[in-house]
Amino acid sequence: MAILIVIAIVILALIIINIRVVQQARAFVIERLGAYKETWNVGLHVKMPFIDRVAKIVSLKEQVADFPPQPVITKDNVTMQIDTVVYFQITDPKLFTYGIEQPMVAIENLSATTLRNIIGDLELDQCLTSRDIINSKMRSILDEATDPWGIKVNRVELKNILPPKEIQNAMEKQMKAERERREAILRAEGEKRAAILEAEGEKESAILRADAKKQQQILEAEGEAQAILKVQTATAEGIRLINEAAPSDAVLRIKALEAFTSAANGTATKIIIPSEIQGLAGLAAGVIEATKE
Repeated sequence: MAILIVIAIVILALIIINIRVVQQARAFVIERLGAYKETWNVGLHVKMPFIDRVAKIVSLKEQVADFPPQPVITKDNVTMQIDTVVYFQITDPKLFTYGIEQPMVAIENLSATTLRNIIGDLELDQCLTSRDIINSKMRSILDEATDPWGIKVNRVELKNILPPKEIQNAMEKQMKAERERREAILRAEGEKRAAILEAEGEKESAILRADAKKQQQILEAEGEAQAILKVQTATAEGIRLINEAAPSDAVLRIKALEAFTSAANGTATKIIIPSEIQGLAGLAAGVIEATKE
């Protein structure tokens, strides 16, 4: 009886030991008698004691491999140090287990050789400005090469591109010169714009002054014309009234004498007096003397 109890306990322990729970985003590769049997996914599984074994536990999460800097030579014979970061994911645990020995070492060496081939066809300036193109080419090549290993390469990024120190100094001097050139261009454009605005302002000011002077002259001419018109109207009105009054010859002669007196007050040096006015002047003088007596 005790033997049966021991046997039952051993069998129960074996069953418990061979019960395995596969967690999320993991896969178990199972071998039976040394040969691949199946792949366990998420859930509860039981394997045969002493016959089945877990050959490999594979993570199905996306993983990151950060490789150290690799020396590469550009098309124009410049040696640079470039380190890459590869994002990959295991899609087939069976191929990953049996496809290649040391898959991470294989990916590292493959990325290094691929990077040298791509950089070898580019010049230094193209390498510094074409990161997206290099990343896309490397991802495509690595994904195709690792597909038989059950690995999918999602992304490849160039983490750092380190040219030689003298090249860095030359690039810094070039960038400094380029910034100074842009600054000089912007300053010249600003001065040009300011001069144009100043000239336009002076032009508009001159136009406004000319318009103001023109308006002033027009108003002055209109005022003089209106004054002349009023004087002529008043003169015509006076003549009309004189004509309506029918003055005698004596009145006309007195008016002529008044007009001659106004003319004599001017700046003329010689005055010719008509005979009629001379007689009229004598008559007027006599009348004035008689009035005084």
